[in-house]
Amino acid sequence: MSQPCIYCAQDERISKLMIEICKLRVSTVYLFREQSYPGRCVVALNDHAKEFFHLPQDTQDAFMRDVAQVAQALEQSFEPDKINYGAFGDTMPHLHFHVVPKYEGGHAWGRMFDMNPAENVQLSDEEYQERIVKILAHLQS
Repeated sequence: MSQPCIYCAQDERISKLMIEICKLRVSTVYLFREQSYPGRCVVALNDHAKEFFHLPQDTQDAFMRDVAQVAQALEQSFEPDKINYGAFGDTMPHLHFHVVPKYEGGHAWGRMFDMNPAENVQLSDEEYQERIVKILAHLQS
């Protein structure tokens, strides 16, 4: 039997990729450790589901409200020129959205964001914490 997905297992695989920020209505918000796109987050459904359309309508509505709430917090926190959304799941079939602030003249402007940019921008623990505090301030306002 293969390992459960990282969102369900909540093991070291997830902590290598992202840092939990908080829980919302039906999801958990994570700061993606790779920060080529300052503020990039992941919003993952708390219950395991492979497809958005498999969810009951009220859960669909709540999940998209969570995604919108995170996007708004990122806009207020980092003032991007645009926010991109990605929900692929080919290799990680647990419903989650990447919410990716994009900046004109910045990394991958004018094209789809890179899932794993070659630059692989990693921050110090203090820098991650600063971004999390900033996001939380706008999520809770």
